[in-house]
Amino acid sequence: MDVYNAELFNMQPLISDDVADNDLSEYLAKSYREKVDLCIEAFGTNKQKRALSSRRTNEVRKEVLNKAVIKAAEDIIETKGVAALVSDAAEDEKSDVSLVLPPCHEDAKNPEDVYRFEDIISPAEYEALRAPAAVFMNITAADILKMTEEKSYCSFVLDELKSMPLDEKSYDHKARCLWYFDCLIKLGSQKVIKKKHAMGPSCPDIISNKLVKTFTALSYGNGRIQNLISASMKVKITAYAIALALHINNFQTDLTILQRDLKLRDSRILDIAKAMRLMISKSKSLAGFEEHRLGTLCLPLPACKMPLGRRKRKMI
Repeated sequence: MDVYNAELFNMQPLISDDVADNDLSEYLAKSYREKVDLCIEAFGTNKQKRALSSRRTNEVRKEVLNKAVIKAAEDIIETKGVAALVSDAAEDEKSDVSLVLPPCHEDAKNPEDVYRFEDIISPAEYEALRAPAAVFMNITAADILKMTEEKSYCSFVLDELKSMPLDEKSYDHKARCLWYFDCLIKLGSQKVIKKKHAMGPSCPDIISNKLVKTFTALSYGNGRIQNLISASMKVKITAYAIALALHINNFQTDLTILQRDLKLRDSRILDIAKAMRLMISKSKSLAGFEEHRLGTLCLPLPACKMPLGRRKRKMI
């Protein structure tokens, strides 16, 4: 390496003294983005100039589109009126909610007919649950303690296993419901379903396929199609879990336990419960140290009230 003495020069633009100050006023008033665009026009590469031209064309098209949308909105408001538009928005809101909630039979005479059991677990799925639910048959306190230590099942299931009915038929029915409920919770804890047997090898194909088809959305990522648990699908899983918990618990369930199993915010699960027309109440836990939220299905059903913030956004 050879070292040489050198001088460092800083080149600065020179503005002639005979240029009037007002000649620069228009340039100085421009934004940074506009100044950069002027530099690109004068000194930019062909690629930069093409990008600048494309961006300006898009800005013009966007402005034309905005004017067209505003004109169309004004025409619709003038034709239909504000009251009719608000009514249409309310109907759209109800239809959006119905896509993620279980089918609700508002005219039902009995609580068990509001969210019918067959709409949650089909007869074919119920029959397929016989084999995997056998793990809960003749379960002992020691078995439950071991499951709790190993965290094999969610808190709701472990709590319900402590109070199984004495009747053999009712015991078998509750065991099947609890096993299916645990599948819903495990599905809701995932974000992307990658493997073929998403719910494990012990889950019958008819149930695994039904869960993936009903509670996931197809998306494209990493070069392949994936089954995604989107935000709306998370709400759907929660709604079906609440409906099943109502059937298990004589149409009253502890929403706080479900919220913790599903890892939701307290306000989120309360919004879903209210959308399902449940009466919300408070109760002390068994230990008496904390307050739990209970959701109860009562007839006649209360009026459906959507979260205030969402209604405002929808109306806007």
